[in-house]
Amino acid sequence: MDVFTTKAGRVRGHRAARDRGIVAVLGIPYAAPPFGVRRFREPQPTEPWDGVRDCTAFGPVAPQSAELPGAPSWSPGDENILTLNVWTPVDGPGDLPVLVWIHGGAYVFGSSAQPDFDGTALAGEGLVVVTLNSRLGFEGFGHVPGTESDLPVPGADTSVAAFPDNRGLLDQMAALEWVRDNISALGGSPDRVTLAGQSSGATSVACLTVADRARGLFRRAVLHSAVNAFATVEQAARTTAEVAAAAGVPATRAGLLAAPPEALVAATDRVCERYAQDPGSGQRHYDPAIYGPVADGVLLTADPLEALAAGAGGAVELLVCHTTEEYWLLDAVGSSAKITSEEQLAAFAADFGLPASLVEGHRGRLPDAPLLDVYLSLCSGLLFAEYSTRLAEAHALAGGRVFLARFDRRRDRAGGRVRAWHCADIPFAFGNLHEEGVHFLVGGPPGAADQDLSRRMARAWVEFATHGEPGWAPLDGPAGNGATVRVWRTEPEEEADAARQPGGARRADGVRRAEDDRGAEHGFRDLWRTAGLPLLAP
Repeated sequence: MDVFTTKAGRVRGHRAARDRGIVAVLGIPYAAPPFGVRRFREPQPTEPWDGVRDCTAFGPVAPQSAELPGAPSWSPGDENILTLNVWTPVDGPGDLPVLVWIHGGAYVFGSSAQPDFDGTALAGEGLVVVTLNSRLGFEGFGHVPGTESDLPVPGADTSVAAFPDNRGLLDQMAALEWVRDNISALGGSPDRVTLAGQSSGATSVACLTVADRARGLFRRAVLHSAVNAFATVEQAARTTAEVAAAAGVPATRAGLLAAPPEALVAATDRVCERYAQDPGSGQRHYDPAIYGPVADGVLLTADPLEALAAGAGGAVELLVCHTTEEYWLLDAVGSSAKITSEEQLAAFAADFGLPASLVEGHRGRLPDAPLLDVYLSLCSGLLFAEYSTRLAEAHALAGGRVFLARFDRRRDRAGGRVRAWHCADIPFAFGNLHEEGVHFLVGGPPGAADQDLSRRMARAWVEFATHGEPGWAPLDGPAGNGATVRVWRTEPEEEADAARQPGGARRADGVRRAEDDRGAEHGFRDLWRTAGLPLLAP
């Protein structure tokens, strides 16, 4: 019987349909429902239960308006949202390495129930896989104004605020503490935890990597497509004022507590839509994501990029990856502004303070591309690729151990090209290409070459989580100074690339020297190194 004993009580899972040697234990509470008297507060311990809790279905998702293929949607009244899921081998040795996954979604949507994140395949390779839900949107990242009564009492623990910022990150830390205290009962080692995430999940991982309070909860971290977005308290407070106004409540603690979660979700959507419809609204017009981690001076004091450069990553080992055409996905799903004129492109560059040389450099590398592609290429670097690469460089230059990779698998098909865009890498690394829900991301059902690439990417994650060695050399300085970078492509793509090289020489197993970083497939690194990267707020 697939029953396990946690500190809060016994849980029953079920055998995974794809691999009967794996048990999936779903919807385990790691903290109490964060509503009622617990709303906007630190996560609190879950209440213990008697008997055996049935954990064969995912728990409710966090409040959001998104409805994603293959995943449950949120309904008002769904409150037990702080749950996690575990996939573990039936006959594992009992001290397996653990991979804890934080999903992306611009801090406002997504869940651990998405088919991309099924842990069966990775568990079959020898990991215990944990995925989790945490608070999103205003519930997780909205700034709740304080009062004089919140001022710390002399001698009190100033690391805990009554209504803290970064509640979503605190939830993630609570899940990691649950792993520390319980994962040995499910076959994992609490001393061999790797924290992983993609997009906003990757930036969450970066934040926890540099947070003193999270020290010791994980030893390695995987960051795919970390997003360049980090707010000051003042910026977060301005967002609160906008959302409160849209919800028709005062921007006070009492006003916000009086607004039910669905009202703040709807208000958030209205604020984002207003930015999307107003070309004169500045940076938020192009991709209206309004929440993110906050430099609250308690959990976080600086953008993770600055903190890593100062050595705050300590001994945590990093594996960083980004895709080479990140922003094309956001254009395809309609969440990004359409930039099709020179005037619009100039306004975009001015809004973000991008030098003309950077814009013209991208245009020169894409001589036959439409203007929209120049814009999407710039956004790919600005929001994801360059930021991710600089996180890796900063940790390496501060003495940390870090590996860098890029995902460049593409496919030509009737009706257009399948891009190496945002999120496309994750089904490969999880080994979930068979899931119909991911076929939009990867361009249809996989072929044999895709399955082979998936096996190689999953193996890199497993080897990194197990031994700290994904299969190529770590950075020893800035990417571009002779460092090695793993470029993930299918075998036919590697062969075609080799045929284009002088003499037809193929790079061994996708590893290339970073001084080759010129062109779309390498993220335009030389142009960004010259121009510099502005750190952005949500």
